[in-house]
Order: sequence, then C-alpha cells, then structure tokens
Amino acid sequence: MRVLVLIVMLTASATGQTATANPQIESAKKFYDYVKSLILKSADKMPEDKYPFKPAPEVMSYGLVLAHLANAQFYQCSTAMGEKTIDKGFHESLHTKIEILAGLKEGFAYCDAAFAKLTDAKSAEMVDFFGARVTKLAGLNNNTSHMWEHYGNLVTYMRINGIVPPSSDPQK
Repeated sequence: MRVLVLIVMLTASATGQTATANPQIESAKKFYDYVKSLILKSADKMPEDKYPFKPAPEVMSYGLVLAHLANAQFYQCSTAMGEKTIDKGFHESLHTKIEILAGLKEGFAYCDAAFAKLTDAKSAEMVDFFGARVTKLAGLNNNTSHMWEHYGNLVTYMRINGIVPPSSDPQK
C-alpha cells in the first residue's frame, strides 16, 4: 500500500510540472525581477529629503545611486542585446524622487523588453560587451549582478538612516 501511495504522489508531482519554452531566460529573469523589485521598494522607502545622503564625501548619494541604476538599465541592456549603447544621462538629469522613480521604471521597462525579445537559442548569440565577447544572456546577467552590487549600497544607506531595507522587512 505504501508503495502505491508513493507512486501516485510521484506521478501527481511529475504531471503537475510544466515545461517552459525558454528555461534559461525565464530563470535569469526571475533573479533580475527580484532585485528590480527590491530597488524599486528601496527608492520608495527612502524619504526624498534623504536622497542627497552620502555616508562619505567621495561616494554617490542615495539618489545618485538610483539614477545610476536607471541609466545602467539602458546602457547595459542595449549593449547586451548587441544594439548601439544607450546613455540617457540620468546621472545629470534626474534629481527628485519622482524623476528618479520614473527613470527607474523607464529603464526597467527597457530591460524587460530585452528579456522578452530573447529565446534560449537567441540568448546564446555572441555580442561585444565592454571589450569582451559574451552571450546576450551573459550581458543581461551582468546587468543583474550590477543591480545587486548597488542594492548593497542602498541597504547600507538605509541602515545608517534607520530604515529597514526591503529584503529584511518582515512585512514583505
């Protein structure tokens, strides 16, 4: 009887799984989507009067880190797709919380579209990415890695200002 129950459970488990058309792209997009959500929540959580905050004079302010990330979505995702590199100049043009949030959303929409254009097969196409030949997927993954790097900065800035970062928020 136990063997029969086990067979039924394994069969039900296996049939409940669905194959995806592009598992590599979908897997990479999940990591990108997660850090994107943390960055957007971080941008929202920090009060606007703290956007100029710098823990040291030689580093970027909170707002500038976010503007940099907004710009990097265009810069890195266009390059990863083998297109002409796009530099929106957000470092210089975005100053208020509202402008920065809008820039982030615009940049993330651009990278979302880059992911949507790819299949697993197309993601293996080689492109020039800042002096290296890499796959399109590797270029997009580099962008995700860059986002994580700067999310770490945002976490430190929030902690210094007594704000719980989204990844540590028990209300998430």
